[in-house]
Amino acid sequence: MPETSRPLPFLDRIPALADNAVLRYFTFAVLYFAQGIPSGVLLLAFPAWMATHGKTPLEIGTFLAVIMLPWTFKIIAAPLMDRFTYLPMGRRKPWVLFGQGGLAAGFIALSMVSKPLEQLPVLMAIGFIIGLFGIFQDISIDSLAVDLLPEDEQARANGLMWGSKIVGKAATLAAGSYLLNHVGYGLTLLIFSGLIIGIMAVPLLLRERKGEKLFPGLKGQASALAADAQTRNWFALLKNVFRVFLLPASLCVALSNFFFSTGEGLMDAILPVFTPQHLGWSDTEYSKAYSSATMISGLLAMFVGGPLIDFFGKKRMMMLYIVLLIALVTSLLLLRHNWDNRWLIRAFFISFYTFNVFNVVTIFAMAMSVSWRRVAATQFTLYMTIGNLGLSLGSWLMGALKTIASWEMVLLAYIPLAALGFVFTALINFRRQKASIQLLEKNFNSAHTGPKG
Repeated sequence: MPETSRPLPFLDRIPALADNAVLRYFTFAVLYFAQGIPSGVLLLAFPAWMATHGKTPLEIGTFLAVIMLPWTFKIIAAPLMDRFTYLPMGRRKPWVLFGQGGLAAGFIALSMVSKPLEQLPVLMAIGFIIGLFGIFQDISIDSLAVDLLPEDEQARANGLMWGSKIVGKAATLAAGSYLLNHVGYGLTLLIFSGLIIGIMAVPLLLRERKGEKLFPGLKGQASALAADAQTRNWFALLKNVFRVFLLPASLCVALSNFFFSTGEGLMDAILPVFTPQHLGWSDTEYSKAYSSATMISGLLAMFVGGPLIDFFGKKRMMMLYIVLLIALVTSLLLLRHNWDNRWLIRAFFISFYTFNVFNVVTIFAMAMSVSWRRVAATQFTLYMTIGNLGLSLGSWLMGALKTIASWEMVLLAYIPLAALGFVFTALINFRRQKASIQLLEKNFNSAHTGPKG
């Protein structure tokens, strides 16, 4: 198709994401809100809806396992996205649109399933496909942030992004639960597919960098910066990931993330079991306490967490948050004779999840700071994969410890895990990492522009 000279002149006046900080903040907040929609519907609203209609824990657990299975493929998808793209539209934008479009199509397909509760294998098959598109959406947005966010914006942007995702998940859970019970299954899925399509307009109508195409066939060309950063063969991609990941600061971020996430997974597994079995709470009481705490923590992360990191620094704030989290768990243990006080436990929920989310925001910002933009999708996904491994290990640890120890001892296990996260955080040297990445980039450019043969 021939290119037109000025196809949509009013869109030419919109600045590129690389050139406008406010537009970057808005775009990443919206895209991360969108990430919360599939999780809110499939992982939270659907299981509750299925449970109220008589589905067994085994059926619901199998459904969740299938839906979550695609996320184990992130480490395969990330190199694919670093290696291939349509550069005239930007290095990441084509993948963002691919993921968002697949999610919308998947929700539309789900809406067409008649008698869904009688066709769980069909729901699981479509949900699995939605999960595949979800990992492309997740990785592409993360890598777009690594590509475009200057270092002095990473903390504030991560606060907005992570907070938006939590708010999106909580809002989708509330809306999804209401809609499933009041307007019906099919219309609920169509409403959410329409919301995803509406959000797609944001990346669709924006350029990553000036001069790129909005759509195929329109005026524009690949940015020199994006073209230069694009890896053109698998061997170079894997070699570069290996080189940057073995730098001291990269390893320290990975280990800090692993130990902190293991502690987070431990606490996430403890609280929904500890509150009903030991404290006598109903599942409704726990759900309300958890939902309120996560909503508050998400909103605070959006407007407080990022600015605090900007003002005091990533490393300093993460160390402070870990100390505060250890102090909270220690205080809960010291007040064990007052555990029958529901207000005390609710206050712990809100405080713990607030500092926990603040710390997650800081980890994201640190992972961006130590990433090499040339292999950003793969390197950043490695950090997220390591974090997910820690969350899984922490969940397992709760069950293993509870078979041999009291609840007090299980809670106590959080403290050494968090302390190890503190130690590896203290060892991170961002200045040395920046210099090392600059040297890697210089060597890469020399190897690819020097004499051949």
